[in-house]
Amino acid sequence: MKKVSNISILLGLSLLAATGANAETINQSQVQSKVSSVPTLQSSLPVSEVKLSEVKISEASVPATAIPAIPTTSLPSTETKLSDSATIKSINAELNRSKEVAQNVTSVSQLSDVKPTDWAFTALQSLVERYGCIAGYPDRTFRGKQATSRYEFAAGLNACLDKINEIISAGLADKVSKEDLATLKKLQEEFAAELATLRGRVDALDAKVEKLEAQQFSTTTKLNGLAFFNLTGASSATVAGASSTAKPNITFSGLVWLTLNTSFTGKDSLVTQLAVGNGSSPYNNYAGGSFFNTTGVPFTDQTAGVNSNQFILRELSYTFPVFDKATLVVGPRVNFYKYFDGIRFIYPWNTTFNSINSTLLSDSKRGAGAVFMTPLGNMFDFKVGYLADSREFVATTSASNPNEGLFGGTNNLTAEIGFKPSDAFKLRLIYSHGNFTRNTATTIGGGPSFQGIATVASGVNNAQSDIFVANFDWLVTKGFGLFGRYGYGTTNINLTAGGSTNINQYTFQVGAAFPDLFKEGAQAMISFSLPYKFGDSSNVITAGRGNDGTEYDLELSYIYPVTKNISLVPSAYFIFNPNNFSTNPTVFVGNLQAVFSF
Repeated sequence: MKKVSNISILLGLSLLAATGANAETINQSQVQSKVSSVPTLQSSLPVSEVKLSEVKISEASVPATAIPAIPTTSLPSTETKLSDSATIKSINAELNRSKEVAQNVTSVSQLSDVKPTDWAFTALQSLVERYGCIAGYPDRTFRGKQATSRYEFAAGLNACLDKINEIISAGLADKVSKEDLATLKKLQEEFAAELATLRGRVDALDAKVEKLEAQQFSTTTKLNGLAFFNLTGASSATVAGASSTAKPNITFSGLVWLTLNTSFTGKDSLVTQLAVGNGSSPYNNYAGGSFFNTTGVPFTDQTAGVNSNQFILRELSYTFPVFDKATLVVGPRVNFYKYFDGIRFIYPWNTTFNSINSTLLSDSKRGAGAVFMTPLGNMFDFKVGYLADSREFVATTSASNPNEGLFGGTNNLTAEIGFKPSDAFKLRLIYSHGNFTRNTATTIGGGPSFQGIATVASGVNNAQSDIFVANFDWLVTKGFGLFGRYGYGTTNINLTAGGSTNINQYTFQVGAAFPDLFKEGAQAMISFSLPYKFGDSSNVITAGRGNDGTEYDLELSYIYPVTKNISLVPSAYFIFNPNNFSTNPTVFVGNLQAVFSF
């Protein structure tokens, strides 16, 4: 019977599935599909040709998955999301997949699934302990029965060539047996084509990596962005309380958010977000003065700031870990939406200003201050934040105004406790106490905690609000979910002449979502809400109450992912009894949105 060498036996049994996975781009038909949980061979990347006494071992290298020298932080997403070559795709695959680090072994006994009774035990023991070119899985297993391809075999052969080269270069050639050298020579001849292909592949990768490193944006910062195209129209008969009598035409507007995420330690995040837009949504012609950019307005159909087509700073905050599991966010412009009153089915691109969160939250949509977040066991979490008004839609905000500052003027203290008994369900209870300043000497309001306008002839000073909100989302099945909100608030208006007057309002929203409808990643959603209902025993509200009718909003939307980075979102809104006038006709709003992520 013909004798088979240790090296042949070992390589035939155990070469990496990981290297084979990346070899798919070389020859798809010859490579099996592999899972990412694979062992790796201990290997270096040789840069010069080494000659053995009997075997000429040419320069050869392992595939991309064995290259540990490409740190994630050195290749920002804006640089690596290129698709002009299979090489760049391989780099992206390596950077984005979860890493399962191989465990070096010095003895075959460290591999828990290798037994002395295994027929290849002696061969494996020889190569592990003599040449050290084998590593196991992180769980200290070897998985020798796993299938391999020719490219995987070639990569494993290359790893053993590397180790033997190192031994010879160190003047220890006598430790390599002639039998193993002869076997290596035969294997090298047999797999010459595969080794050459792998060598060329690594050369190409090296060139691409050098180019990316030379052109990268930053070693600590990643740039990503969202761009929105909005085609919007609104239609109705004459609406009482409308801000304009003109019939709106169809508009086509755009909005861009550019976000720089910087990490200095790998656990922290400095977020700098710039925004620019030019949207003035058609429904605003029908909305009452205090309802601008609320009902019937797609959330991304906006100017981004006070003026259209001007870049503004939308967010500037720094997040870092504190204590054991807690996180602290601080900054001069913290985004309230990111931390409070979230619902898993609602995104900025499939909803309106009224539904992105409770209509009663918050007067400091963007604020200067801090948010503290921590888990409370396995089912609960807690958040608390103090934000002084720093909204980009106001020319002068409290936080930046020395006459009001961080603790005067308009600010909110908000706390949320979340209950999540399973991944499918979450309940949130929210309380927010707010202070807000007057508009003029005799008027106050127009913000979320009091969306109406109150007028007192003798004068007003300021007001305080207390808001209570509960919301939930529930993924009932894989393709069906429910969500809802209820909010109640009271506002105490302090009068110039002394004393105060009190008003209240409530709101609710219920809806259903259909994830992955017709296509994976898609989502249909229907929402029904009562945005604002006021109680005013003192009759000081002069805008927002209408004739004490009750407005209802019906929203329908569908997110259709065209590609990984492009989605189309058609939406339709029906506004019943707009501006709280029971005699008003229904307003219809249609919107088609294109969303680009990069």
